[in-house]
Amino acid sequence: MEPVISDLLTSFERGALSRRELIGALALLAGAGAAASAATLKGASINHVSVLVTDMARSIDFYGRVFGLTLVNEDKANKIARLGAGGKVLVSLRIEPPPGVIDHFAIGVDGFNREAVTADLKGFGLEPRETIEFGFHVKDPDGAVVQITGV
Repeated sequence: MEPVISDLLTSFERGALSRRELIGALALLAGAGAAASAATLKGASINHVSVLVTDMARSIDFYGRVFGLTLVNEDKANKIARLGAGGKVLVSLRIEPPPGVIDHFAIGVDGFNREAVTADLKGFGLEPRETIEFGFHVKDPDGAVVQITGV
């Protein structure tokens, strides 16, 4: 990008670009740079969906019978069970009211790196948080919780 900026400045200094044209071109470059830096946030999959439930055993049975999902892991202290297929978590169940609510979904990001993703999110004016309920996440403009994970 530096050679492009240098060429723009040279054109401006030689009178080939007005000040307004220079500022417009630099603004476009800045926008393109911000979009390019977001490459670490290249969403690749829905990692899992988290559902609030009232009866863990009943819900585990339902997802097992209907979809063939099995228990991948469990966090009994926090009342969380993660179900999936082939070791990959698809649905996370958590005992907490109100039941039947999708409390968050997780987007898997190619080449996930927490520090790089945090920097990119801050560049978008977002402050990522981490909690036991939602993991590493941000909220969308309407308040939906979006967890960010590796693929």
